[in-house]
Amino acid sequence: MGVPLLRAGRVGRPHGLDGSFYVIDGNPQLLDLGADVLVDGQAMRIARRAGDDRRPIVRLEGCEDRVAAEQLRGRELTVERTVAPELDNDEWWAEDLEGCLVRDGEHEVGRVRRLMALPSCEVLEVERDGDRDLLIPLVADAVRRVDIQAGEIDVNLRFLDAE
Repeated sequence: MGVPLLRAGRVGRPHGLDGSFYVIDGNPQLLDLGADVLVDGQAMRIARRAGDDRRPIVRLEGCEDRVAAEQLRGRELTVERTVAPELDNDEWWAEDLEGCLVRDGEHEVGRVRRLMALPSCEVLEVERDGDRDLLIPLVADAVRRVDIQAGEIDVNLRFLDAE
């Protein structure tokens, strides 16, 4: 098994004529100017970073025109975890949360399908057996504890009014 990877985004539509493109579902922490990203396993360096954190625009070295950017469209951008920036104690990579067991005390709620960024905050999409998915905001009132090592997240269903 290779080095664990983090998703940095997906190549979107070209922007301009110089090979730049929009990044779809971009993780701005992983898209700094000069950073190395992998495109289909091939290492490429970010030569330009523009736009903002909501709609990043990047150009990769070797991608010099609009046609080259269009050829990359739809491909996933990843970063080796070993070069990713350190996170604060109350921050996690989406990949670390996906698959975690969600509990309210001893009551099993479901498993995290994915982390979603909404305009107001990030939420966990929790898959539940025999019930609709549950969205849990990543705020202190809703999430009591995250234990990545154990693969468990303790939530407060009463706060969510989802008991």
